[in-house]
Amino acid sequence: PHASPRCGRRQRGLRARSPLPVPLSILDLAFVRAGETPRESFRASVRLAQWAERLGYARVWYAEHHNIPTIASSATSVLIAHVAAQTERIRLGAGGIMLPNHAPLLIAEQFGTLECLHPGRIDLGLGRAPGSDQNTLLRALRRTPEAAETFPQDVLELQAFLGEQSRIPGVVAIPGRGTNVPLYILGSSLFGAQLAAALGLPYAFASHFAPSALAEAVELYRREFR
Repeated sequence: PHASPRCGRRQRGLRARSPLPVPLSILDLAFVRAGETPRESFRASVRLAQWAERLGYARVWYAEHHNIPTIASSATSVLIAHVAAQTERIRLGAGGIMLPNHAPLLIAEQFGTLECLHPGRIDLGLGRAPGSDQNTLLRALRRTPEAAETFPQDVLELQAFLGEQSRIPGVVAIPGRGTNVPLYILGSSLFGAQLAAALGLPYAFASHFAPSALAEAVELYRREFR
């Protein structure tokens, strides 16, 4: 891992050699337990990431959800920054950012900032679900279900913002450009597997949502990967 030249001076990699025989990672929703506050949940997330780092886990990801009283990871990039400041080596990221809720430029700037602050440690998983109920989506987030239809184009736009050549003339993500934050496609259907394969991106399947589709999704992804 190293800092992008767009972020400043390159740094030595901090990745530790994992003692685990199989690379393992953690998905943390920053659960707010009964009688707890979000503040206490964030403390628990920091402790979890610190223990995971000591035990040699590869990464911790945080998921974007809204209007769910027991989940505090809604401001995902802010939580990643908080945990990253209190750990040293473990990779941290979004699993995932629900891209239809956001403009690709804003996500590029947020995760470009994280990469500049914590070089070589940031991942960006992307999903196309709203991460909430329809009332929250329509009235509070001010988005429509149709926003998910442009997910493939939004992924490409975001990827370009994090690379060297923006797809929108005259618009550059600062920070973000040249950071090349690793992108992952997340999904619980064959659509995500097919998109990830077509774009040549890593893929994470939510088998806890659709266990019966796991084998087919993996086979499709491997068969059509470019």
